[in-house]
Amino acid sequence: MFFKLEVNDPHSKARKGIISTCSGKIETPAFMPVGTAGSVKGISKYELENKIKASIILANTYHLYLRPGLDTIHKAGGLHKFIGWEKPILTDSGGYQVHSLADNRKLSEEGALFRSHIDGSKHKFTPENVIDIQRTIGADIIMAFDECTPWPCDYTYAEKSMNLTHRWLERGWKRFQETESVYDKKQFLFPIVQGSVYSNLRKNSAEYISNLDADGNAIGGLSVGEPAEIMYEMVDEVNKILPESKPRYLMGVGTPANILECISLGVDMFDCVMPTRNGRNGGIFTSEGIINIKNLKWKNDFSPIDPAGTIDTGTQYSKAYLRHLIVSGEILGSVIASIQNLEFYTSLLARAREEISRGNFHAWKNLTIPRISRKL
Repeated sequence: MFFKLEVNDPHSKARKGIISTCSGKIETPAFMPVGTAGSVKGISKYELENKIKASIILANTYHLYLRPGLDTIHKAGGLHKFIGWEKPILTDSGGYQVHSLADNRKLSEEGALFRSHIDGSKHKFTPENVIDIQRTIGADIIMAFDECTPWPCDYTYAEKSMNLTHRWLERGWKRFQETESVYDKKQFLFPIVQGSVYSNLRKNSAEYISNLDADGNAIGGLSVGEPAEIMYEMVDEVNKILPESKPRYLMGVGTPANILECISLGVDMFDCVMPTRNGRNGGIFTSEGIINIKNLKWKNDFSPIDPAGTIDTGTQYSKAYLRHLIVSGEILGSVIASIQNLEFYTSLLARAREEISRGNFHAWKNLTIPRISRKL
């Protein structure tokens, strides 16, 4: 069984489950650290396993396809062996990255023509070759190729884009069914719900994708600039339709508050660059709120980064020391900040799973969000 639903929270739509892959099990709700090019920036395998306790990481098809390239990954025996990570990996199809290259790409019925951000060379992604690429990369969970609409986005474009994503999905699903894993390891394909911020389009897309009966389903095209309340509304609408027996993955979300709110709406999987990107720039998530460690107020604060927390990194180093490292541009500062933030995220979701099991998630969430969201 790919997904086993264990517990439902009695006061919300939050649920706890287990996803089983050939590379290991993932307890849900789960947060996936982002390892775009096969590396979570500044974080070693030891830290991912023993401090952050990540059960799965995300890597990106677009970036790995360009560098180091499929030949190198294939010769290594797949991405797991290339990076020395034995646990599950999920690959994004590259749709979001192609979307972000708006000035250097052209969409058509066939797929997406784009220029590499590295050297300007021309490339093409199609629904079929994106499946082939992800077969070669060898991730446990792979994504169908889609178009991620921008925000704001008018209704006409959103509808046209959604329909294109659906037609691409038909082709990608067919290719997935016709091919096998390169490394004798079962892979699972998730289609992606689109529709921008329009409720009827989101419902249409969720129904279309549910009929495919894939092993799991993803929700894309959110957290691209729209207000959080609209994001929650769209997630709620979609999750009323996506089957309860399959895991639901909300792509690219988000803040700790966003994640807890979306868990309460029935989402099981999350990824976001925020813990590492914010950390490198001095934004620190703690059990008492959010710190901008660059602020002068922390210069002589020798208390632990997170004195009320239970995270090892947060109690091991002082705010003053971390500030010194970050403002000095020391690499160690980025590493400490990234580990602290990733530990915070994975610990927060571990606690969420505990509260779901106790039937207390809804009340805990409502007490926790104001505290962890305040700026210190």
